[in-house]
Amino acid sequence: MSEPGTSRDELGLTVWFTGLSGAGKSTLSTALAAELRHRGRRVEVLDGDVVRENLSRGLGFSKEDRDTNIRRIGFVADLLTRNGVTVLVAAISPYRAVRDEVRATIGRFLEVHVDCTLDELTRRDVKGLYARALAGEIENFTGVSDPYEAPLEPEVRVDTSVETPAESLARVLAAVEAYDRPHGLAAQA
Repeated sequence: MSEPGTSRDELGLTVWFTGLSGAGKSTLSTALAAELRHRGRRVEVLDGDVVRENLSRGLGFSKEDRDTNIRRIGFVADLLTRNGVTVLVAAISPYRAVRDEVRATIGRFLEVHVDCTLDELTRRDVKGLYARALAGEIENFTGVSDPYEAPLEPEVRVDTSVETPAESLARVLAAVEAYDRPHGLAAQA
């Protein structure tokens, strides 16, 4: 149901991509943004690395700082969503409780778990960060020396260790389209 004075086409949506570093969150959000823009939607991408550099500069990697970073991203996503923008968030967002908190605040929220095996992430990692973290050379590395709490019931789960980017994108796009379908219109007629 639309908010008063807002048509269905003007409603925004936050699509929150969560997963380990290198899993494909940015790749998928960028591809989805291009497709949705092609279809005439207003879209903004909030990439975790870019936000951390500009909006959350000075925050470290303690649990408290990570939660603050995610809350800041959620605040911006909520503002944009309430103003009819489809917001694509690509952020590790390792802690389930703060993701659920942001979901509750935004309301129009679709969670995408971008999963990938640690072996594949290590293989893909051209900077060698996973190898260094596994060797104990990097502290607080999410998924190795710091926890990552996978979503329990995301609307979409893609596994980029076995799916192509096109396959993953198609599944996310289908979920966005399904989210936007009118529900219960026959009952309202």
